[in-house]
Amino acid sequence: MERKDEIRDFLISRRAKITPELAGLPSYGELRRVPGLRREEVAQLAGVSTDYYTRLERGSIRGVSDSVLDAVASALQLDEAERTHLMDLARTANTPSSRRPARRPPQQRVRPGVLRLLDGMTGAVALVQNGRSDVLAANALGRALYGPVFASTAAARPEVPGQLPNQARYLFLDPGAGDFYPDWRAIAATTVAMLRSEAGRNPHDRELNELVGELTTRSGHFAALWAGHDVRIHTTGTKRFHHPVAGDVSLQFETLHLPGDEGQTLFTFTAEPGSASENALAFLASWAASPPTTTSDSSIPDLRSLARPGTPNPGKTEHD
Repeated sequence: MERKDEIRDFLISRRAKITPELAGLPSYGELRRVPGLRREEVAQLAGVSTDYYTRLERGSIRGVSDSVLDAVASALQLDEAERTHLMDLARTANTPSSRRPARRPPQQRVRPGVLRLLDGMTGAVALVQNGRSDVLAANALGRALYGPVFASTAAARPEVPGQLPNQARYLFLDPGAGDFYPDWRAIAATTVAMLRSEAGRNPHDRELNELVGELTTRSGHFAALWAGHDVRIHTTGTKRFHHPVAGDVSLQFETLHLPGDEGQTLFTFTAEPGSASENALAFLASWAASPPTTTSDSSIPDLRSLARPGTPNPGKTEHD
Protein backbone atom coordinates (compact mmCIF):
# COMPACT_ATOMS: atom_id res chain seq x y z
CA MET A 1 0.00 0.00 0.00
CA GLU A 2 1.23 3.50 -0.83
CA ARG A 3 2.19 5.48 2.25
CA LYS A 4 -0.29 8.26 1.45
CA ASP A 5 -3.11 5.73 1.24
CA GLU A 6 -2.01 4.18 4.53
CA ILE A 7 -2.04 7.56 6.31
CA ARG A 8 -5.36 8.55 4.75
CA ASP A 9 -7.14 5.31 5.62
CA PHE A 10 -5.78 5.29 9.17
CA LEU A 11 -6.89 8.86 9.92
CA ILE A 12 -10.30 8.31 8.32
CA SER A 13 -10.83 5.10 10.32
CA ARG A 14 -9.94 6.87 13.58
CA ARG A 15 -12.11 9.89 12.78
CA ALA A 16 -15.07 7.59 12.15
CA LYS A 17 -14.80 6.22 15.71
CA ILE A 18 -15.20 9.60 17.47
CA THR A 19 -18.68 11.05 17.75
CA PRO A 20 -19.31 14.74 18.50
CA GLU A 21 -20.53 13.70 21.95
CA LEU A 22 -17.27 11.88 22.69
CA ALA A 23 -15.33 14.90 21.47
CA GLY A 24 -17.39 17.32 23.58
CA LEU A 25 -18.90 19.06 20.54
CA PRO A 26 -22.58 20.05 20.23
CA SER A 27 -24.50 18.04 17.64
CA TYR A 28 -27.79 19.97 17.76
CA GLY A 29 -29.64 16.80 16.75
CA GLU A 30 -28.65 17.26 13.11
CA LEU A 31 -28.55 14.45 10.59
CA ARG A 32 -24.92 13.64 9.82
CA ARG A 33 -23.63 12.00 6.65
CA VAL A 34 -20.51 10.59 8.35
CA PRO A 35 -20.45 8.20 11.34
CA GLY A 36 -17.87 10.20 13.27
CA LEU A 37 -16.36 13.65 13.25
CA ARG A 38 -16.18 15.83 10.17
CA ARG A 39 -12.80 17.01 8.95
CA GLU A 40 -13.53 20.58 10.03
CA GLU A 41 -14.37 19.35 13.53
CA VAL A 42 -11.07 17.49 13.84
CA ALA A 43 -9.28 20.60 12.57
CA GLN A 44 -11.07 22.72 15.16
CA LEU A 45 -10.12 20.36 17.98
CA ALA A 46 -6.50 20.16 16.77
CA GLY A 47 -6.17 23.92 16.35
CA VAL A 48 -5.33 23.85 12.62
CA SER A 49 -7.18 25.00 9.53
CA THR A 50 -9.60 22.70 7.77
CA ASP A 51 -7.52 22.90 4.58
CA TYR A 52 -4.39 21.93 6.50
CA TYR A 53 -6.02 18.91 8.15
CA THR A 54 -7.57 17.86 4.84
CA ARG A 55 -4.08 17.77 3.31
CA LEU A 56 -2.89 15.65 6.24
CA GLU A 57 -5.76 13.21 5.80
CA ARG A 58 -4.93 12.93 2.11
CA GLY A 59 -1.50 11.68 3.12
CA SER A 60 0.52 14.88 2.71
CA ILE A 61 2.27 14.39 6.03
CA ARG A 62 5.86 15.08 5.02
CA GLY A 63 7.39 17.88 7.06
CA VAL A 64 4.55 18.01 9.59
CA SER A 65 5.84 18.80 13.08
CA ASP A 66 5.46 16.47 16.04
CA SER A 67 3.42 19.12 17.83
CA VAL A 68 0.81 19.13 15.07
CA LEU A 69 0.71 15.34 15.04
CA ASP A 70 0.27 15.35 18.81
CA ALA A 71 -2.62 17.80 18.46
CA VAL A 72 -4.28 15.63 15.81
CA ALA A 73 -3.74 12.52 17.96
CA SER A 74 -5.40 14.25 20.92
CA ALA A 75 -8.31 15.43 18.77
CA LEU A 76 -8.88 11.88 17.56
CA GLN A 77 -8.41 10.51 21.12
CA LEU A 78 -5.75 8.05 19.96
CA ASP A 79 -4.46 5.58 22.51
CA GLU A 80 -0.75 4.87 22.99
CA ALA A 81 -0.55 2.30 20.21
CA GLU A 82 -2.46 4.48 17.75
CA ARG A 83 -0.40 7.57 18.57
CA THR A 84 2.82 5.60 18.09
CA HIS A 85 1.52 4.26 14.78
CA LEU A 86 0.72 7.77 13.53
CA MET A 87 4.24 8.90 14.45
CA ASP A 88 5.69 5.86 12.68
CA LEU A 89 3.71 6.65 9.54
CA ALA A 90 4.97 10.22 9.62
CA ARG A 91 8.57 9.16 10.30
CA THR A 92 8.73 6.74 7.41
CA ALA A 93 6.99 9.22 5.11
CA ASN A 94 9.53 11.91 6.04
CA THR A 95 12.62 9.84 5.20
CA PRO A 96 14.06 9.52 1.69
CA SER A 97 14.19 5.73 2.11
CA SER A 98 10.39 5.62 1.97
CA ARG A 99 10.71 5.74 -1.83
CA ARG A 100 12.86 2.64 -2.00
CA PRO A 101 11.30 -0.70 -2.96
CA ALA A 102 10.54 -3.25 -0.27
CA ARG A 103 13.58 -5.24 0.80
CA ARG A 104 13.99 -8.72 2.20
CA PRO A 105 15.48 -8.46 5.70
CA PRO A 106 18.42 -10.66 6.69
CA GLN A 107 17.54 -13.90 8.43
CA GLN A 108 17.04 -13.31 12.13
CA ARG A 109 18.93 -15.52 14.54
CA VAL A 110 18.52 -15.79 18.28
CA ARG A 111 21.76 -15.24 20.21
CA PRO A 112 23.25 -18.23 22.07
CA GLY A 113 22.82 -16.41 25.38
CA VAL A 114 19.11 -16.00 24.75
CA LEU A 115 18.82 -19.68 23.77
CA ARG A 116 20.48 -20.69 27.05
CA LEU A 117 18.04 -18.43 28.88
CA LEU A 118 15.11 -20.19 27.19
CA ASP A 119 16.51 -23.63 28.07
CA GLY A 120 16.92 -22.54 31.70
CA MET A 121 13.24 -21.61 32.00
CA THR A 122 11.97 -25.12 32.71
CA GLY A 123 8.83 -24.18 34.63
CA ALA A 124 7.52 -21.63 32.14
CA VAL A 125 6.63 -21.58 28.47
CA ALA A 126 9.07 -19.31 26.65
CA LEU A 127 9.49 -18.37 23.01
CA VAL A 128 11.02 -15.60 20.92
CA GLN A 129 9.13 -13.96 18.06
CA ASN A 130 9.78 -11.12 15.64
CA GLY A 131 7.37 -8.42 14.53
CA ARG A 132 6.04 -10.58 11.69
CA SER A 133 4.92 -13.19 14.28
CA ASP A 134 7.60 -15.66 13.15
CA VAL A 135 8.58 -17.99 15.99
CA LEU A 136 12.39 -17.78 16.12
CA ALA A 137 13.04 -20.04 19.11
CA ALA A 138 11.22 -21.83 21.93
CA ASN A 139 12.12 -23.85 24.99
CA ALA A 140 11.03 -27.48 25.40
CA LEU A 141 7.81 -26.58 27.22
CA GLY A 142 7.05 -23.94 24.62
CA ARG A 143 7.35 -26.46 21.81
CA ALA A 144 5.16 -28.90 23.73
CA LEU A 145 2.43 -26.33 24.43
CA TYR A 146 2.54 -24.97 20.90
CA GLY A 147 2.78 -28.47 19.44
CA PRO A 148 -0.20 -28.00 17.09
CA VAL A 149 1.40 -24.81 15.75
CA PHE A 150 4.82 -26.42 15.21
CA ALA A 151 3.15 -29.46 13.60
CA SER A 152 1.16 -27.36 11.14
CA THR A 153 2.28 -27.18 7.52
CA ALA A 154 0.09 -24.10 7.12
CA ALA A 155 2.17 -22.20 9.67
CA ALA A 156 5.41 -22.34 7.66
CA ARG A 157 6.16 -21.44 4.07
CA PRO A 158 6.52 -24.68 2.08
CA GLU A 159 9.31 -23.21 -0.06
CA VAL A 160 11.53 -22.69 3.03
CA PRO A 161 12.43 -26.14 4.46
CA GLY A 162 12.91 -26.25 8.23
CA GLN A 163 11.40 -22.82 8.81
CA LEU A 164 9.84 -22.32 12.23
CA PRO A 165 6.13 -21.45 12.27
CA ASN A 166 4.45 -18.12 11.80
CA GLN A 167 1.63 -17.50 14.27
CA ALA A 168 -0.46 -15.41 11.86
CA ARG A 169 -0.28 -18.07 9.14
CA TYR A 170 -1.40 -20.70 11.65
CA LEU A 171 -4.29 -18.57 12.92
CA PHE A 172 -5.77 -17.83 9.51
CA LEU A 173 -4.74 -20.79 7.35
CA ASP A 174 -4.92 -23.84 9.63
CA PRO A 175 -8.43 -25.24 10.18
CA GLY A 176 -7.44 -26.46 13.66
CA ALA A 177 -6.56 -23.00 15.00
CA GLY A 178 -10.08 -22.39 16.27
CA ASP A 179 -9.90 -25.53 18.40
CA PHE A 180 -6.46 -24.77 19.80
CA TYR A 181 -7.38 -21.16 20.66
CA PRO A 182 -10.82 -21.00 22.33
CA ASP A 183 -10.66 -17.19 22.06
CA TRP A 184 -9.73 -17.34 18.37
CA ARG A 185 -11.51 -14.14 17.34
CA ALA A 186 -9.82 -12.01 20.01
CA ILE A 187 -6.40 -13.52 19.31
CA ALA A 188 -6.85 -13.07 15.56
CA ALA A 189 -7.77 -9.40 16.02
CA THR A 190 -4.77 -8.81 18.28
CA THR A 191 -2.41 -10.54 15.85
CA VAL A 192 -3.59 -8.44 12.90
CA ALA A 193 -3.32 -5.27 14.98
CA MET A 194 0.27 -6.17 15.89
CA LEU A 195 1.11 -6.82 12.23
CA ARG A 196 -0.42 -3.45 11.33
CA SER A 197 1.81 -1.78 13.94
CA GLU A 198 4.84 -3.59 12.53
CA ALA A 199 3.94 -2.41 9.03
CA GLY A 200 3.95 1.16 10.33
CA ARG A 201 7.43 0.72 11.80
CA ASN A 202 8.93 -1.21 8.89
CA PRO A 203 7.00 -0.51 5.68
CA HIS A 204 9.83 -1.86 3.50
CA ASP A 205 9.97 -5.31 5.09
CA ARG A 206 9.44 -7.49 2.04
CA GLU A 207 8.59 -10.64 4.00
CA LEU A 208 5.99 -8.76 6.01
CA ASN A 209 4.44 -7.32 2.84
CA GLU A 210 4.36 -10.80 1.28
CA LEU A 211 2.76 -12.26 4.42
CA VAL A 212 0.05 -9.58 4.48
CA GLY A 213 -0.58 -10.02 0.77
CA GLU A 214 -0.90 -13.79 1.09
CA LEU A 215 -3.21 -13.68 4.11
CA THR A 216 -5.36 -10.93 2.58
CA THR A 217 -5.82 -13.07 -0.52
CA ARG A 218 -6.42 -16.40 1.21
CA SER A 219 -8.39 -15.40 4.31
CA GLY A 220 -11.50 -13.26 4.30
CA HIS A 221 -11.25 -12.92 8.09
CA PHE A 222 -7.76 -11.50 7.82
CA ALA A 223 -8.73 -9.14 5.00
CA ALA A 224 -11.64 -7.75 7.02
CA LEU A 225 -9.51 -7.21 10.13
CA TRP A 226 -6.66 -5.66 8.13
CA ALA A 227 -9.07 -3.17 6.55
CA GLY A 228 -10.00 -1.94 10.03
CA HIS A 229 -6.54 -0.32 10.53
CA ASP A 230 -6.52 -1.19 14.22
CA VAL A 231 -3.14 -1.25 15.99
CA ARG A 232 -2.19 -2.63 19.36
CA ILE A 233 0.69 -2.91 21.81
CA HIS A 234 0.83 -6.43 23.25
CA THR A 235 2.47 -6.50 26.68
CA THR A 236 0.64 -8.68 29.20
CA GLY A 237 -2.58 -10.61 29.62
CA THR A 238 -4.15 -14.07 29.73
CA LYS A 239 -4.31 -16.58 26.90
CA ARG A 240 -6.39 -19.76 26.83
CA PHE A 241 -5.40 -22.95 25.02
CA HIS A 242 -7.17 -26.22 24.31
CA HIS A 243 -4.24 -28.61 24.05
CA PRO A 244 -4.76 -32.09 22.53
CA VAL A 245 -2.90 -33.70 25.45
CA ALA A 246 -3.06 -31.28 28.42
CA GLY A 247 -6.62 -30.13 27.84
CA ASP A 248 -7.78 -26.62 28.73
CA VAL A 249 -4.99 -24.35 29.97
CA SER A 250 -5.18 -20.68 30.95
CA LEU A 251 -1.83 -18.90 31.22
CA GLN A 252 -0.64 -15.40 32.05
CA PHE A 253 1.83 -14.00 29.54
CA GLU A 254 4.46 -11.29 29.77
CA THR A 255 6.47 -9.77 26.92
CA LEU A 256 10.00 -8.45 26.99
CA HIS A 257 11.62 -6.72 24.03
CA LEU A 258 15.25 -7.77 23.63
CA PRO A 259 17.18 -4.49 23.33
CA GLY A 260 20.25 -6.20 21.89
CA ASP A 261 18.21 -7.86 19.14
CA GLU A 262 16.09 -5.37 17.24
CA GLY A 263 12.60 -6.64 16.50
CA GLN A 264 12.81 -9.70 18.74
CA THR A 265 10.44 -10.19 21.68
CA LEU A 266 10.55 -12.77 24.44
CA PHE A 267 7.13 -14.17 25.42
CA THR A 268 6.73 -16.10 28.67
CA PHE A 269 3.64 -17.95 29.89
CA THR A 270 3.05 -19.05 33.48
CA ALA A 271 0.12 -20.55 35.37
CA GLU A 272 -1.53 -19.25 38.52
CA PRO A 273 -0.04 -21.12 41.51
CA GLY A 274 -2.31 -23.89 42.76
CA SER A 275 -4.57 -23.71 39.72
CA ALA A 276 -5.73 -26.51 37.44
CA SER A 277 -3.65 -24.87 34.69
CA GLU A 278 -0.52 -25.22 36.80
CA ASN A 279 -1.22 -28.94 37.13
CA ALA A 280 -1.89 -29.20 33.39
CA LEU A 281 1.36 -27.39 32.58
CA ALA A 282 3.32 -29.69 34.92
CA PHE A 283 1.71 -32.71 33.30
CA LEU A 284 2.59 -31.38 29.84
CA ALA A 285 6.22 -30.89 30.86
CA SER A 286 6.40 -34.45 32.20
CA TRP A 287 4.63 -35.84 29.16
CA ALA A 288 6.94 -34.01 26.73
CA ALA A 289 10.03 -35.36 28.53
CA SER A 290 8.78 -38.97 28.61
CA PRO A 291 9.59 -41.55 25.89
CA PRO A 292 7.00 -41.73 23.11
CA THR A 293 4.39 -44.48 23.47
CA THR A 294 2.01 -45.94 20.96
CA THR A 295 -1.51 -44.52 21.12
CA SER A 296 -4.65 -45.79 19.45
CA ASP A 297 -6.08 -42.28 19.20
CA SER A 298 -4.94 -41.04 15.79
CA SER A 299 -6.49 -37.62 16.46
CA ILE A 300 -3.70 -36.79 18.93
CA PRO A 301 -0.40 -36.09 17.13
CA ASP A 302 2.91 -37.22 18.61
CA LEU A 303 4.18 -33.87 19.88
CA ARG A 304 7.14 -35.11 21.91
CA SER A 305 9.52 -34.66 19.00
CA LEU A 306 8.57 -30.99 18.94
CA ALA A 307 10.49 -30.47 22.17
CA ARG A 308 13.68 -30.97 20.17
CA PRO A 309 14.61 -28.32 17.56
CA GLY A 310 15.11 -29.42 14.00
CA THR A 311 12.78 -32.44 13.99
CA PRO A 312 10.50 -32.71 10.93
CA ASN A 313 6.86 -32.39 11.85
CA PRO A 314 3.66 -33.73 10.34
CA GLY A 315 1.15 -31.03 9.50
CA LYS A 316 -2.27 -30.13 8.23
CA THR A 317 -3.48 -28.79 4.94
CA GLU A 318 -4.06 -25.08 4.45
CA HIS A 319 -7.52 -23.68 4.15
CA ASP A 320 -9.11 -20.43 3.11
